[in-house]
Amino acid sequence: MRFFLTLVMLLWGAGLRAQPVPPPVFTDAAGRCQLTYASPWQLQKRPATGATATFRAGDTAVVATLRIMPLPDDRRDFRLLGEGRPDSVRRRLLALPLVHILRLDQRAGASFDEVAYDYSFGGNRPGTRTHVMGRQLWRGGYEFRVEYRARVSHDSTYLAAGQALLASFAFTSTPWASRRYDDQLCDGKMYGISALHQVDGHWEDDCRSIHEFIADDPTAPPKVHRRVLPFQSYALAKGFDNCLYSVTKAPTDAPERVYRYDPATHKGAYTDWVLPPQGGENVWISASTDDRGDLYFMASDANLLVRISPHDGKVSTVWTADPLRKAPFYPYIAFASAGTHGNFCLDDSNTMYLVYSTDGSLLKINLPTQKPFAEQMFLSGLPARGGYSDLLMQNDATGRRRMYLAGPHGLYTVDLARHQATRLRKGTYTDLAGCNLFRVVTPPHPAPPAPTTATLEGRVLDATTLRPLPAASLRLDRPEGSVGVLLSAKGDFAYTSATPGRPYRYHAEHPGYFPGDSTWAAAPGPLMHDVLLRPLAVGETLSLAQVQFEQSKAVLLPTSYPALGQLVRLLVDNPGLHIELRGHTDNVGPPEKNVVLSEQRVDAVMAYLVSHGVEAPRITGLGLGGAEPIASNEQEATRRLNRRVEFRITGLDPPLQEASPFPEPQP
Repeated sequence: MRFFLTLVMLLWGAGLRAQPVPPPVFTDAAGRCQLTYASPWQLQKRPATGATATFRAGDTAVVATLRIMPLPDDRRDFRLLGEGRPDSVRRRLLALPLVHILRLDQRAGASFDEVAYDYSFGGNRPGTRTHVMGRQLWRGGYEFRVEYRARVSHDSTYLAAGQALLASFAFTSTPWASRRYDDQLCDGKMYGISALHQVDGHWEDDCRSIHEFIADDPTAPPKVHRRVLPFQSYALAKGFDNCLYSVTKAPTDAPERVYRYDPATHKGAYTDWVLPPQGGENVWISASTDDRGDLYFMASDANLLVRISPHDGKVSTVWTADPLRKAPFYPYIAFASAGTHGNFCLDDSNTMYLVYSTDGSLLKINLPTQKPFAEQMFLSGLPARGGYSDLLMQNDATGRRRMYLAGPHGLYTVDLARHQATRLRKGTYTDLAGCNLFRVVTPPHPAPPAPTTATLEGRVLDATTLRPLPAASLRLDRPEGSVGVLLSAKGDFAYTSATPGRPYRYHAEHPGYFPGDSTWAAAPGPLMHDVLLRPLAVGETLSLAQVQFEQSKAVLLPTSYPALGQLVRLLVDNPGLHIELRGHTDNVGPPEKNVVLSEQRVDAVMAYLVSHGVEAPRITGLGLGGAEPIASNEQEATRRLNRRVEFRITGLDPPLQEASPFPEPQP
């Protein structure tokens, strides 16, 4: 019995050990993103300087890093890949020494922008060059960058692991605070600029301190932000970022910078937003926020209304003449020594409410059309004396709309249906501010429209020196026909009429270089890829990858003819060029038969070249069988790569001839 129990325990333990162990997952401290770091990656206890996490492949210099950085304030609200915005990643790469961009692809999504890059830079030899692959993403006012970095000589061992780590990066479903203005939820607080403060039992002018209220209960004692404005002010607006924006009340008639104060951090600073001159003897008297988060500032005579869009930093003038001049009651509120009607608020139906400071009556304007409403709304419950200084419209969490009015020595709530005002608390305020009226739920950002064209960009470079080759000829093969693509003086090119999802084949030539061929898969938007041309030099070897034969025979397949035609052209254009054809097979079958087959295939290629005008003495041949594989022979998918023909340059007599240019170059 004991033996039986021992056997059961051993088998059970073996079964437990047989269970696959999932690879470890790294998640940043805020829970925003995660990635999987399977072997050979090891998480370092101390990340590299500026990195959130660093992963190292054993004891090598091969590393992968994750960096999370807040974007500068002037960039956090923008779509970084939007139209007209410079590609900072491309500019960064092109500034590197001897850089070869293998791929630079960008994608603008609904919630984040991404640039994927793959490049090498540094010396001209593999041991001195660094290979970098990465993904750079922008979301919520932050930059996320995950990157693989290694010497090119390490790629054969670690590149696949680096690609897997990059591909594993993903954002989590955990909500986290965005720094973008559009993404933030306005809280349930409202504010007022205190007009007076008490010093030694006496009331003095203030206009620099801000009182903070809970909008659901403004009767509760406020939190006082004492003298936090660097100037006296009559105008205060609250942004969707829960910061307060203000401007001086001084009648300067000069451009004025807007000041931002953050009640959460008790810190403030001037913004880059500049209001235009407000006019002689005028002051900025009121400010408000609309349902898009735009901020509005109005001059005391109501003849100037300015809008600031924090989404893009644009400052624009809405009007330069008071629309209420067209109202039938205007003569009764605009006589000499009359009070101002420039204090206002906005609701979620594009209606602007203004308060006449003399009697507290309300005036209305349709903001999009700038047409005034015909009637003046008088309120009951207000004291007869004047001094009504602002309005604030808000909605609570249930959607119930509330209007607040700052009156003489009191804060009032207004019932618009009954035209009635009720005093809530004492206090004198020059302006009120709040923004939770429209922001109960943040609407999702719509995905940008998919580009209808693809742009292929890059440079034609010398593969050895990585210097531009502006005299190269570049042809793009399209389903509707080939087209030549012009190169700039720096070897740059751009083709902007590609169709997303369609493959494009390019062919590049330059005198003294091997021709270059490859295929691009056009993706929506821009795609950058450098074309490398290898210089013709004795000892250089080039594979004829498209030259194929019938199974176990030395009979050329018709698909081989384009590649052989290019080799014929190279030899004809360069009569001093001598080559050795080298045939290879896989390891299937007897080795001696594979050598014979490789020799026969070399003879078939040589016969094709000679029949198309190449002198036979310029060509030698060598059959190597399966002695020099370039891929595994374990599977057919890789075994076929070993069945190939190459040519090696054995002689090069100058001078080389100029290659004929391609017709019909197009930008």
